[in-house]
Amino acid sequence: MMELSNKTTFKISAMPILWLVTFIWAFSFSLIGVYLSGHVDSYLAVFIRVLMAFLLLLPFFRPRTFAPNKLLALVAIGGVQVGATYLFLYHAFAYLTVPEVLLFTIFTPLWITVIDEFIIGRRRLPVRWWLAAVIAVIGAAVIRYDGINQGALTGFMLIQGANLCFAIGQVAYKRLPLGGVKQQSQVFACFFLGASLVSGLGVVLFGDWHIQAISLSQWSVLIWLGVGASAFGYLAWSIAIKQVNTGQVATMNNMLIPVGILVNFLFWNSDIEWLRLLIGAGLIVLSVWLCSQAKPVNQPIKEQSHASV
Repeated sequence: MMELSNKTTFKISAMPILWLVTFIWAFSFSLIGVYLSGHVDSYLAVFIRVLMAFLLLLPFFRPRTFAPNKLLALVAIGGVQVGATYLFLYHAFAYLTVPEVLLFTIFTPLWITVIDEFIIGRRRLPVRWWLAAVIAVIGAAVIRYDGINQGALTGFMLIQGANLCFAIGQVAYKRLPLGGVKQQSQVFACFFLGASLVSGLGVVLFGDWHIQAISLSQWSVLIWLGVGASAFGYLAWSIAIKQVNTGQVATMNNMLIPVGILVNFLFWNSDIEWLRLLIGAGLIVLSVWLCSQAKPVNQPIKEQSHASV
């Protein structure tokens, strides 16, 4: 249920929103790899991106009906899910190609399930999830495995740090009661406040402040990342995941891999071994299907549609 006001509501499926954001983020992966990685300081790029999103959402900030502890929780979630995730992610591009970065995110669905169902829910994970995870790893290896070197291992560990932070943030947001769409939109600036604080600390401690070295095209990419991929993308994604179950959230996290690879090929003509891609993508799709067939072990959190929190 998507809400316009406390009196007027309309229904919309959350899955199309998740698909739209998936395509936006897949396109953004390539933009980062082509225009920012190795050209703009990673700490500075993250900070500029999330600060733009925070400033864009700040005029809509209406905190009066929310308890301070919920606002602080939202700040912490943004600090982990966006701030910490991006610090890991942007550094991984120094060691990995765009397709490799995408493929190493295959473990995000497993992290989401482990955190939400096993650690928090204290439930035994369905065997299908473990089987699906193994198949997804095999599929990724079929597509991109070209041997392992020190750089690849470093990049892999950085991506796993990003995966874990991103998963923690999604689970925490899904479980945090914030009301309907209107209420979430009114406080989502707190999400990017946390991201700005974490990324800003990274800039202060480790960043390079040579802003004048950023070209017009790079500024254009940063603006797109701040406004489109971050402000709109994260708000839409976060609202949508509250309306679906954990398995669907995990599934859509995995769909970024094949979509991102295809975007990288279509727009930047990257080399692709189509046979390996089709076989590997087929295995990943199989893993997604297995996850979707597993019986849900808990129900989605019910949000209050009209009452303020």
